[in-house]
Amino acid sequence: MSVHPPPKRKEIYKYSAPWTLYSMNWSVRPDKRFRLAVGSFVEEYNNKVQIVQLDEDTSEFVVRSTFDHPYPTTKIMWIPDSKGIYPDLLATSGDYLRVWQQGADGDTRMACLLNNNKNSDFCAPLTSFDWNEVEPNLIGTSSIDTTCTIWGLETGQMLGRVNVVSGHVKTQLIAHDKEVFDIAFSRAGGGRDMFASVVRMFDLRHLEHSTIIYEDPAHTPLLRLAWNKQDPNYLSTVAMDACEVIILDVRVPCTPVARLNNHRACVNGIAWAPHSSVHICTAGDDHQALIWDVQQMPRAIEDPILAYTAAEGEINQIQWGATQPDWIAICYNKCLEILRV
Repeated sequence: MSVHPPPKRKEIYKYSAPWTLYSMNWSVRPDKRFRLAVGSFVEEYNNKVQIVQLDEDTSEFVVRSTFDHPYPTTKIMWIPDSKGIYPDLLATSGDYLRVWQQGADGDTRMACLLNNNKNSDFCAPLTSFDWNEVEPNLIGTSSIDTTCTIWGLETGQMLGRVNVVSGHVKTQLIAHDKEVFDIAFSRAGGGRDMFASVVRMFDLRHLEHSTIIYEDPAHTPLLRLAWNKQDPNYLSTVAMDACEVIILDVRVPCTPVARLNNHRACVNGIAWAPHSSVHICTAGDDHQALIWDVQQMPRAIEDPILAYTAAEGEINQIQWGATQPDWIAICYNKCLEILRV
């Protein structure tokens, strides 16, 4: 009798979507391994969000759900629920913040739409948002109207097949004098109250003050912001159309502690390792995803330790799996790829 060895797991899995992809993120729930949500980038009103999951037996991605979304999603995020105790929720930003629920039957239904400009027909699109890992009932959004809004979510009882989810504005603040392109909660001080928008630091307990952590010398808007997942003193940012990523230490504001500048075209995404304080991944229009070891900071970081090239396209999104830290996901053109690191 011949004994077949178990199939060796591949290092790269690829999913080709029907449209160009932009936003994407990993599901966090432990019972939903290799599940991701991707958002289309079509320059018109009608866009889509798709939930895909790797079938580990066939090594192919399976589409679990597809639903309509007005305008492209600027960000997608699953509820940061690493224990699987909350309803299976997904949030998207675009014209508004929407929270969606995945039903046991595979259907996705909108649980609530959160709109902070009730008195106006004008809608200020949301550039990004972040879901608080310590208090999953807090979501912060950033907008082109110079504001950041902190929302409180309430998840009620099941009605039919959907939990009743509602939200209220906990606080809205004018964070900048120009558009705000990103927002992220920090793990500092318990992980609930500190957050940054690009790049000022706020504390929900003392919103009358904010600390400027960094301003681009040429006053170019800062596009992305990412906190180190293990050491809340460090965060990274990238300016619009810039080829270098700047790492900052909040204890020494306004002075970069490192610059990662091997990209040959503009950087589109930054992701810190979920499980290590010294590893960060960057991706950009030069088709490259680079992983860096930054433990030598503040000495110069010359070269990445790993480089992956997406031969067919500019990488416009990168996410490192919070509960699957061996995997990084990237998007380029119509493709999603997950790469084993």
